[in-house]
Amino acid sequence: MKRTARRLADGREIIYFDADPARIRDADDTRDLPPQAPASQLRRDPLTGEWVAIAAHRQARTYKPPAELCPLCPSAPGRPTEIPEPDYDVVVFENQFPSFAQGIPGAESTVEGMPMVPVAPANGRCEVVCFTSDHHSSFGELSPAQARTVVDVWADRTAGLAETPGVEQVFCFENRGEEIGVTLHHPHGQIYGYPFVTPKTEKMLQVAETYLAQHGRHVQGDVLAAEHAAGERVIVDSEHWTAFVPAAARWPVEVHLVPHRQVPDIVALTGAERDDFAVTYLDVLRRLDGLYDRPLPYVAAWHQAPVRTGRELSWLHLEVFSVLRSANKLKYLAGSESGMAVWINDVTPEQIAARLL
Repeated sequence: MKRTARRLADGREIIYFDADPARIRDADDTRDLPPQAPASQLRRDPLTGEWVAIAAHRQARTYKPPAELCPLCPSAPGRPTEIPEPDYDVVVFENQFPSFAQGIPGAESTVEGMPMVPVAPANGRCEVVCFTSDHHSSFGELSPAQARTVVDVWADRTAGLAETPGVEQVFCFENRGEEIGVTLHHPHGQIYGYPFVTPKTEKMLQVAETYLAQHGRHVQGDVLAAEHAAGERVIVDSEHWTAFVPAAARWPVEVHLVPHRQVPDIVALTGAERDDFAVTYLDVLRRLDGLYDRPLPYVAAWHQAPVRTGRELSWLHLEVFSVLRSANKLKYLAGSESGMAVWINDVTPEQIAARLL
């Protein structure tokens, strides 16, 4: 895989990843763009201790443009986009409307009159990953070789963002479908470099640490063994990965893809594990699209170890979930879920697993 880094007109980095080592990427961004001036801020909730990002500039981000004006398609004569080249395999660039970015001015302080609410610049990094130049495709329609390239890109950017000043956790994810809130239909994902360890990861690390102290084993390893023994929720069992509906699924459609070997992040996967993941994941996505005979809206979220803490307690896995509880009904996060974080599922995990087999 050839890697070529360039700069867009406003100074943002763009990186091309090509299967052809002879491919030259030298097109210039001809747009007249003002320099980036991100101004995101972090504020910590004094009641929960969780950080909240305040990014008011994101209100101006591109919203559901028609296909002919898609900013993630390759550039064409008279129609420059975020990608100056006329085609690409996989491309990554810094988000034009980032929640977290480098060089945000300001210093640590507190909200005026609220000394219990710390404030800090939201230093980090947000990137966009375009999986293919084909606007009308999807991740599930990629070839295994194309999907493997994306895995390598995730690994490259995970390693790169881990070395970015202030980044404490790297999160690779894809939002797909209007029901999820997608505002650009081109097949793409995102990568966040958070300046803190996320609340969900902190909780999982605490649980893993307690379980290890009590049982001498990692909880994810025992979950894998138990799911294999039960069998009824396992969807795909390959050489290196198992895909299953978790026994305590929160979402009406939820699948976890877990490597059989404990690794902290995508970077640590071997070539064979990456190859196997590409095939397994494509299988899972096709099953999900067949569930209601329509493209399934979903979030695909990689759970990776933080950059500096809890790495020995982490077990990489991908969580794919959907808000669609039937062909034409959505699961809304209402009072119990949104207010108390107590989830109520409308279907049993066993029912969904049976339909995905």
